[in-house]
Amino acid sequence: MNALLAVPVITPLLGAAIAMILWAHPRWQRLVSMVVLVAVLIDAVLLLIRVDRDGHVVSQAGGWAAPFGITLIADRLSAIMLVVAAGIFLTVMVYAVGQPSVAREHPAFHPLYLLVGAGVALAFVTGDLFNLFVSFEVMLGASYGLITIGGEGERVRNGMTYVVISLLASIMLLTSVGLIYAATGTVNLAQLSLRIAELPGGVQGAFAVLLLLVFGVKAGLFPLFFWLPDSYPTAPSPITALFAGLLTKVGVYAIIRSQTLLFPVEHRPVVLLLTLGSLTMVIGVFGAIAQGDVKRILSFHIISQVGYMIVGLGFFTVSALAATVLFVIHNIVTKTTLLLTSGLIEHAGGSSRLSRLGGLQRTAPVVAVLFLIPALSMAGVPPLSGFVAKLGLVQSGFAVQQWWVVAISLAVSLLTLFSMSKIWAGSFWGEPDETPERAPVMALGRLGGPPLMIASTATLVVAGLAIAALAGPLYGLCERAAADLLEPSSYVKAVLG
Repeated sequence: MNALLAVPVITPLLGAAIAMILWAHPRWQRLVSMVVLVAVLIDAVLLLIRVDRDGHVVSQAGGWAAPFGITLIADRLSAIMLVVAAGIFLTVMVYAVGQPSVAREHPAFHPLYLLVGAGVALAFVTGDLFNLFVSFEVMLGASYGLITIGGEGERVRNGMTYVVISLLASIMLLTSVGLIYAATGTVNLAQLSLRIAELPGGVQGAFAVLLLLVFGVKAGLFPLFFWLPDSYPTAPSPITALFAGLLTKVGVYAIIRSQTLLFPVEHRPVVLLLTLGSLTMVIGVFGAIAQGDVKRILSFHIISQVGYMIVGLGFFTVSALAATVLFVIHNIVTKTTLLLTSGLIEHAGGSSRLSRLGGLQRTAPVVAVLFLIPALSMAGVPPLSGFVAKLGLVQSGFAVQQWWVVAISLAVSLLTLFSMSKIWAGSFWGEPDETPERAPVMALGRLGGPPLMIASTATLVVAGLAIAALAGPLYGLCERAAADLLEPSSYVKAVLG
């Protein structure tokens, strides 16, 4: 087995097992988690370099040749996603270690966190539809534990909503896998790419829509997002940041992979993708505007930003898919940064409700800067990374003459800027209208939070700025990834020979 493909999955699993053994030793658990996540990040970077240089990296688990065995494969898209995910997992772990929190001191935190990492990595490198289902189940079980860990009452109730909806989606996915297997006789993605093309056109279209809806639940796509705004904001800040920034993008990745690899051009649900993507943008941003809590505003923006990704996929051109991949990278980094910053706001202000916040630009000016940069980036203000990614999507929309979709995306960007200014005015200007739930924590110097929390958040802010500064070569990499996606024969040849 190719070690570069195995390390991102096996290492977190081993780390989770060791962390369980060290149940009564939280300091050693933290050390294990850090070592594992650093190793995964280094491996992911090496894998991306190799894939971009040599093409697809393939491994057949147990030496069983495809399509009979379990295939692990990395192309440019999956390698990019692995690098970004590994960086986010490591950064959020540093933030969690620095946060005074009952949750991260819970002995189950580190094993569950590493299990989520293993599930995410498996989703990106699996070449098997059934094992994609398995990866989602690993993420589901561990993420439910993380959402509810150290909590009670509302957190557990909202966590139950998350797990029930996820279980229903899992049942739908398993049913879809069974139907596809019954129709084609395989679950290997490369072989499915060949055999689905032999099915009647109506069956192909039905499978394409079915997988879009199943993965749409995981991604928070309209109208399947209703579970998300209630489930994420009640979790501890590091967990909210990880889930908001990354886990929904695993669903987006699954949509991109399945629609481009499995279905011929003429049977892809283009109109449905563009319609659902546009509605997701609009409903998400209006939901954000209606909220009065920082975390809930940002949670609705998870939904809104997913709409841009689905719309970019729906254009099905190299430039559009390149801009979509760049937008996914930008959004993972930016959204995670904003949710980490919301934890700093809550730490410094004693609440996340706008009516109970105010004046943080005086008491925590560093937090104000850490919020402002990613907030402007998410709204698409030049020259930040959000502007670069959205510009690519707008140009691609003009190229395929989807004027109404472009108009909607531009309007949603303006509304996003409005909702970000709402957080800015409520949290950093003025004075609180109500008494916070707890007394604000006195700022540590002028930082506004513990050093590790500030440092990890600042690292992601710098990463977001780097995306904008390196937009040219990064877009070139995304363009090569997009070309791979729209020419699935290279993927099929790499697996089946």
